[in-house]
Amino acid sequence: MMSKIYFQGTFGAYSHLAALSIEPKAEIIPCKTFDECFLKAAKDSTSKIIIPESNRITGNIGIEYLIFQYRLNIYAEYFQKIEHNLLAHPGVKLSEIKDIYSHGQALSQCSKFIKSNNFVEHVRADTAGSAEMVSSNPDRTKAAIASSLSAKTYNLEIIEKNIENEKGNLTRFLIMGKDIYQPEFANKNYITSFLFKLKSKPAALYQSLGGFAINGVNLTKLQSYPEKNTFDSFFFLCDLDGHIEDPKVQKSLEELGLHCQDFHVLGVFEADKQREK
Repeated sequence: MMSKIYFQGTFGAYSHLAALSIEPKAEIIPCKTFDECFLKAAKDSTSKIIIPESNRITGNIGIEYLIFQYRLNIYAEYFQKIEHNLLAHPGVKLSEIKDIYSHGQALSQCSKFIKSNNFVEHVRADTAGSAEMVSSNPDRTKAAIASSLSAKTYNLEIIEKNIENEKGNLTRFLIMGKDIYQPEFANKNYITSFLFKLKSKPAALYQSLGGFAINGVNLTKLQSYPEKNTFDSFFFLCDLDGHIEDPKVQKSLEELGLHCQDFHVLGVFEADKQREK
């Protein structure tokens, strides 16, 4: 049975590109929204979703509330190299282009190129959708910033390659699903991801993190997110270096648990090799 992977956006998106890199033989299915992706995986244990979590340059994508809401298991992380291209109809010259369409983050990541050419920016829901729109519009003054896969998908020409401000840009994707899976503890680099909510007391966060320092456990991510309808209570999303079965990790999490009102492990998975670069 062919596995299913859902992603947000349209064919040609960076999420589509990442899914092809991870499971090229899977049935890859687009969704209109991130909410729809999470809902699909929550209802079907045989499917997975691939979700962009953060970008090396522009930071968090903003899907944390869905991680808290659905609490799907994280199976893996994947760092996708982001190479933005200027796409237009075949034969169009750079001097003809006036309007640029893309996702807000892509426009931000290519701001130097856009300003140097005096293009007018237009923010759209996603990069591939922008390429699809340009492809369906015969206006030669319009172009999109998107992936090379989008160029192939929508029969557009790459007018300029790699127009991002900074080379080596990466987006971290999470592969998630309903079923719980945890790799055996071995001599590899692991990430343990979890969320927690602290008891309401002074200096709770400071006290809760002491165990990680004492046991020499490195936290690679600590992000707060307000609980629904309040700014007085927060959940925290956290990643640490190590496997949950490592004794020093266990001791650290036991110490954290003493200060928690809610604690949930999201996943244990091998660290992407890009972390070593």
